[in-house]
Amino acid sequence: MEFFRNVNIDFLGKKWYFLAFSLVFSVAGVLSILFWHGIPWGVDFRGGTLVYVKFSHTPDLGAIRSAMDRAGLKDPKIQPYDQPALNEVLIDLGIRETSEKALDEGKTKIINALETNAPAGKQDLNNASSLTIKNYLMDKDPMHLGTDAEVKYTAQAQAIVNYRDKVMGGVLASLDLKNAPGLDPAAAASLPDGFFLSDFGVRNVEIVGPQVGGQLRTQAGLATLYSLLGMLVYLGFRFEWIYGIAAVVTVFHDTLITVGAFSLTKTDISLTVIAALLTLIGYSNNDTIVVFDRIRENIKLMRREKLSEIVNRSINQTLSRTILTAGLTFLTVLALFLFGGEVLRGFSLALVIGILIGTYSSIAIAAPILVAYQDWRLERGKRPVGMQAGKASK
Repeated sequence: MEFFRNVNIDFLGKKWYFLAFSLVFSVAGVLSILFWHGIPWGVDFRGGTLVYVKFSHTPDLGAIRSAMDRAGLKDPKIQPYDQPALNEVLIDLGIRETSEKALDEGKTKIINALETNAPAGKQDLNNASSLTIKNYLMDKDPMHLGTDAEVKYTAQAQAIVNYRDKVMGGVLASLDLKNAPGLDPAAAASLPDGFFLSDFGVRNVEIVGPQVGGQLRTQAGLATLYSLLGMLVYLGFRFEWIYGIAAVVTVFHDTLITVGAFSLTKTDISLTVIAALLTLIGYSNNDTIVVFDRIRENIKLMRREKLSEIVNRSINQTLSRTILTAGLTFLTVLALFLFGGEVLRGFSLALVIGILIGTYSSIAIAAPILVAYQDWRLERGKRPVGMQAGKASK
């Protein structure tokens, strides 16, 4: 299948437009990284405490942020989590301890900040632990139990928690729990005396220590560096060293623009984003190799032509394949970005940006580097690299 036949676009004639486009986005990204927003490392890399909160209604992020500020929690990162219909929010706190105390501290701070107009002397059933509920039932003793009260009330408390978390999705809408599986009617009837219901429930708390985050940053950087070095060696062996250098410069250009876009939009870079960036390094390299391979084939057939004409011809000949492959891939990751939810938002955003930039750079960056290098050698009276057939492919 071909989109174009006998197309003859002068890509190299537009190289200065391409250069201006790349400079604008590269410089904007660098300025953002160095002076404005920095690299927005996610909690995986910088350490911190993540609190997952579910609401009984559509959460108002502005109201949540105001409540955090009133409670003394400055600059928390608040974002919708998972599908919008689930009414879940992810709150990233600055607590960087790694103890069990930090887990309880993060949960307590969120609950204290979001609870408003709590009745005096009552506890929030949506955020009460099974131990808290059991202790209340034992003090109240609504079932008038004897010596085995602790065992039975422990089971009753667990039945309430299971109903809240597994059946009602983490947030109770009513204190009328007489239909909860395994819950005694007497125990259910006693709950309004000691509990009230807030409009939210803390579902989970996660912490990542700063030392672990630092190690992950180092490993992510090394993984990227090793992939670039491996690419340079491979292309230098298969083609010429200038081909490898052009490919590495191209991939560095793609990565810089992608990371710069994350910095400009203040989107966290998580482990899944790093995985997307490494995927894009391979994807961009593959697209560049297709163009390079056609250039090498045409060099054998068009020995008397200028390299710039050979490169232009090669890009045009592979254009249909490039659009077909990149277009289908782009549609897939675009669907992932639009419908994948907040959990996959960073990963899919990196792929969307990277595929667009990676496809563009294979044409607009990698190929002009080859021509510019040959022109530089000709100006110094040296033999043009690559005008010979290149190394034979085995």
